Amino acid sequence: MDFLYRRSYRGSVKAVILDWAGTAVDYGSFAPTMVFLRLFEHQGVTITSEEARSGMGLMKKDHLRTILKLDRVAKAWQEVHGKPSSEADVDNLFNNFVPMQTTVLVDYADPIPGLLHVVEDLHQQGIKIGSTTGYIHSMMDILAPEAAKHGYEPDCIVSSDDVPAGRPYPWMSYQNAMQMGVYPLEAIVKVGDTIPDIEEGLNADMWTVGLSMTGSLLGMDQSGADELTEDQRQTCRKEISSKLYRAGAHYVIDGIWDLPIVLEKIKQRLDSGEKP
Repeated sequence: MDFLYRRSYRGSVKAVILDWAGTAVDYGSFAPTMVFLRLFEHQGVTITSEEARSGMGLMKKDHLRTILKLDRVAKAWQEVHGKPSSEADVDNLFNNFVPMQTTVLVDYADPIPGLLHVVEDLHQQGIKIGSTTGYIHSMMDILAPEAAKHGYEPDCIVSSDDVPAGRPYPWMSYQNAMQMGVYPLEAIVKVGDTIPDIEEGLNADMWTVGLSMTGSLLGMDQSGADELTEDQRQTCRKEISSKLYRAGAHYVIDGIWDLPIVLEKIKQRLDSGEKP
């Protein structure tokens, strides 16, 4: 008789990997959005906020490719420039994007409400805090120190250009696990506000948690979100949660402040031998 041996981890969550804009800082993820709007305007092509957010969560050069592939944007680009966009255009846009984005990042480093309390609580439990981002390393050299001034310092920061490829590939999450010395992968929870965040976590064989009310899919700053009626909040929550669940999220919560609730649920599932 043949036997198949399967190992099963039973224990606590050991680490949480957080996205940056829209998850930990920059309520509504406005820093990249406003720069993309300005960047395309300089090229004679007007894009909407929704179009600017279409690739949110991806490495920023991939984000640019996503915007340029949108039917309306592609047509507008060809009308203005006389030919379809090329990889040379992507390179040119990206080279202009980097200094524009770097300039404004210091204004979007405020922690999202609840973040600092949650991080302190997790650290007290021995849970490490990692981070991944669509920003490149030079941008994080600006954003991370500014966030630290506000009290947020994750244990690990991995940028999209620190690894062979950004989201949805799992390499940033793997690098976090290695740098923090955390395993097995099912003891790690990936948290983010975009579909590429969820895909990154799933591809890394980690638990995934989506955020519905602080990120790019909502596209509102805190004051705008606070002004929503309860019916409007319920509608937004339902629509965004549906998108994140369809992407494969194990859980969806309003914001980072609700994370401890789902971490307890994940622990219960780990204790019963479940894997993501």
